Amino acid sequence: MPTEEELFAQRLDKRGRLLATGDPYPARVERSHEAARAVAEFEAAEQAGGDAGIAVAVAGRLTAMRVMGKVAFLDLRDGSGRIQLQLRQDSLGEAFERLPLADIGDFVQATGRLFRTRTGEITVGVEAWAVITKALRPLPEKWHGMTDVEARSRQRYLDLIANQRSREVARRRAAVLASIRRFFAQREFMEVETPVLQQHVGGAAARPFVTHHNALDRELFLRISLELHLKRLLVGGFDRIFELGRVFRNEGISRRHNPEFTLLESYEAYADYHEVARMVEELFRFVALEVAGTLELPVGEHVVDLGAPWRRTTYREALLEHAGIDYTAHRELQDLRAIARERGVPVDEGASWGTVLDGLMSAFVEPKLIQPTFIFDYPMEISPLAKRSTTDPTVAERFELFALGYEMANAYSEQNDPVEQRDRMREQSMKQAGGDEEAEVADEDFLVALEYGMPPAGGLGVGVERLVMLLTGEQSIREVILFPTQRELQPGTHEPTLPR
Repeated sequence: MPTEEELFAQRLDKRGRLLATGDPYPARVERSHEAARAVAEFEAAEQAGGDAGIAVAVAGRLTAMRVMGKVAFLDLRDGSGRIQLQLRQDSLGEAFERLPLADIGDFVQATGRLFRTRTGEITVGVEAWAVITKALRPLPEKWHGMTDVEARSRQRYLDLIANQRSREVARRRAAVLASIRRFFAQREFMEVETPVLQQHVGGAAARPFVTHHNALDRELFLRISLELHLKRLLVGGFDRIFELGRVFRNEGISRRHNPEFTLLESYEAYADYHEVARMVEELFRFVALEVAGTLELPVGEHVVDLGAPWRRTTYREALLEHAGIDYTAHRELQDLRAIARERGVPVDEGASWGTVLDGLMSAFVEPKLIQPTFIFDYPMEISPLAKRSTTDPTVAERFELFALGYEMANAYSEQNDPVEQRDRMREQSMKQAGGDEEAEVADEDFLVALEYGMPPAGGLGVGVERLVMLLTGEQSIREVILFPTQRELQPGTHEPTLPR
């Protein structure tokens, strides 16, 4: 069995022989039909009783070769699907003799007429063909079924070649983004873009990535949310806005977390969090029907039913129900820390009361929320950008949506009182100084913007990858991001150095 280095050398030699008679890397090629369209037109012509011998020019990657003496059958695959090519020595002559210069993985172009073989397969009877990209590396031995998750995400291009499922998930993700845009366009929201590089980070409880701008000679941050700049646009006079943007959080990697991900945020003037909750239900159902064609979504051992009434409860009620803890009776940090220790929930040294409380919620409540569930009325301590409830000043007009045991959306009635917002950001800054690395950082320009007046508004944030996971049935975020963040390769596991 030849080594990979030997196979590479053989392909380099074939490349040289192809170069001697032409260009195996042309800038452009003729293609009249994608594979799927060629098959569809042939079938339509057959059904109409006309001439089905349609002339086509197709191009794609070779995925199989079967040479039987003076006849060869090749499988060609493009972005639309697969089609079979038939090459005959009696009709191609010298061009047939060049077949040994082609390998699995090469891209080829072929022209000819469609016909059905005796086994009934629609096939191109090739009249001319050429290698249009000579692949120097052979596909993995088991390219038709790559299963190693680490290898698949590290070399996504090979995964996409090998696994139809991966291609389907990527297409469905694109369909989700397009559907989200249609939903908001129908409601007259305007799509906007806000900066990725920011002088101050805010809008979420997360550690940022830090970078250095050479020309300005100062540190900047990759954004952790879209919120504070979108609210500036409310101040500027736009009533309905949304953004689909990449955000970056300097945190761990898990089945549900990637350091960079896509966030949907929307803001609607003169709406509150109850109106946003109604919109979220409409959004999820709209996208599910467009993309998956159903409101009943199988994920692992569960079927999430978006069509059934979504449960609504409060933060306090949920924690009482699932953990037996009434947080209103444990307002002291040390008291709450003791409860966390008793329950086996790890607590960082600098964690605030709100961080410890949310750790208890994450440990005991969220994993049990499989069907869509709204948790309303979060404690003010963990909701620094939300309005206080008019009925209970200790809670915020905020909700989070959960399904499959994790957060799907976060929303609130936006705080637009500049004095209270400044006080709350000052409190957050004190927490950060006390060691809470995930506390909000005061953004003076945002506070100044609020002082010019921001209308009452309802805001929403949705993690797009988690929505895609729900709609594809995938249980790892790595499956719905084409290029997830990777750990460094261990010594001895690098790609082999091949001859040049």
